[in-house]
Formats: sequence, C-alpha cells, structure tokens
Amino acid sequence: MMATPYVPPPPSGPQALMLALGPGAPFRWLAGGWRDLRAQPGIGLFYGVCFWFMAITLAAVFRARPEYTLSIASGCLLVGPFLAMGLYEVSRRRELGLKPELGASLTCWDAHLRSMAMLVLVLVVLELLWGRASLVVFAVFFNTAMPSTTGVIQAIFNPDNWEFVVVYLAVGGLFAALVFSTAVVSIPMILDRDTDAISAAITSIRVVFANPGVLLLWGVLLTLLVAVALLPWGLGLIPIGPLLGHASWHAYRGAVRWQELADLGLDKPVQDA
Repeated sequence: MMATPYVPPPPSGPQALMLALGPGAPFRWLAGGWRDLRAQPGIGLFYGVCFWFMAITLAAVFRARPEYTLSIASGCLLVGPFLAMGLYEVSRRRELGLKPELGASLTCWDAHLRSMAMLVLVLVVLELLWGRASLVVFAVFFNTAMPSTTGVIQAIFNPDNWEFVVVYLAVGGLFAALVFSTAVVSIPMILDRDTDAISAAITSIRVVFANPGVLLLWGVLLTLLVAVALLPWGLGLIPIGPLLGHASWHAYRGAVRWQELADLGLDKPVQDA
C-alpha cells in the first residue's frame, strides 16, 4: 500500500511580499532616517552616545588587552540589536502618528524578548564562526611573524602576505554578507509583526535575494557611513548611529509589504525610481 504524500497546509498568517526596489531607494531610506532624527534629536543623542561608548570601549580593549577583543565585540553584538530596536520604535511611532518616548523605546523589546534572544544568538554564533575562520586563515596563509597590536596594519599589508589579504577579505566578505542578509530587516520585522526569529531571518534573506544590487548598495552606504563616523575618535557615531538606525526601519518598510494589508487595499507600496 502506497503512503499518501505529505501536503503541507496552506499558510494561515499574512505573507511578506518582496517589493521591487530601484537604485534610489537607499537614499530615500536615509532621508527618512534624517527626518526621524531631526524630529527627535534628544532620543537620537541618547542612542548615539550609547553607540559611541560601545565603540570607544572596544577600541580601548583592543589597545590594552587584545585577547579580550572578541569577547567585548560579542557583548556589543548582544546589546546593539536592542539599542537599534529602540530607534526602530521611535520611527514606528512617528509613522503611526504616535508620540515617540525614550522610555517606550528602551522597553519595546520586552514583548519580543524570545524572538530577539534567538536572533541575537544566531548573530553571535555567526560572529564566533567568523572569528574561528579568521584564525584558520591566519594560521594557513600568514607568511610573516605574527604582528603585535602596534604593527598589525604594516604586517598585514606586507607584500609577503598578499595571499592572506585576499583569502581573509574573501572569507570576511562571505560572513559579513551572511550577517547583513540575516539582520537587514529581521529586527524591525520582529518589532512590527512580533514574528519569530527564524521567519524574520528568512524574510530578511529573501529581501536581499529579491533586490541584490540595491541591498549591496545599501550595505556599501552603511559601511562607508560607519567608517566616516569612526573618525575622529568615533564621535561621528553620535549622529550617524541613530541616523542609520532610523533609516533601517525605513529600509524594512520600503522593502516588505504584507499581503493582508495589500488585499485590503492598504499599505500601498512606494514606487522606487
């Protein structure tokens, strides 16, 4: 007797629709983030100082006790998503016509703690794997003596280590792309829809695959702005950190539409140029 093939049940919840994006979309997201920051500069300043404090702590540990750098980076990765969610909450409230409040932004994660904890765990595991892969690349491809913390840049870019640089950038780029794809819209989606971490991460990856060129541009813009923010002494993180947080909410809202709202004729997508 042949077994009846399994047919999965139809989805019962609202379905995420990936919107087609044009190259101007990332700049609109930044513009939306700037409007949110200008509307709530006090809240933005608070979160900007938090980001700056994390950056200078990481830099101080790297200079004084570099062996603890990965541990501190993991701690920042634990705290960072919760700070980012606070900024998303400010943008969400402004979108709904509600008054943003610092207290509400600091506790908005409370109702989504399980999903946030799972997503942060995934990101930490990816970071640990990234660190382990970096050690392997060092061991296999680094051709000169291991550098000290003061001469690391000179040693890495020594012509004898060109193979190391190529492989290290390739491996680092792969993990960076994986982390970016997993997190680009997952945290604002958890806040907006109270979804589970796995569904949010899968939707985030779908957004990247639906618009790879635009999301690559978005990733490049984020990287460049963070690099600019780190000079001098990381003070640029105070305005740029909150700006990118607000803009990331607009990236989620611009890239994902929910079918239940579309069927009702609500939540009309913004047409990108």
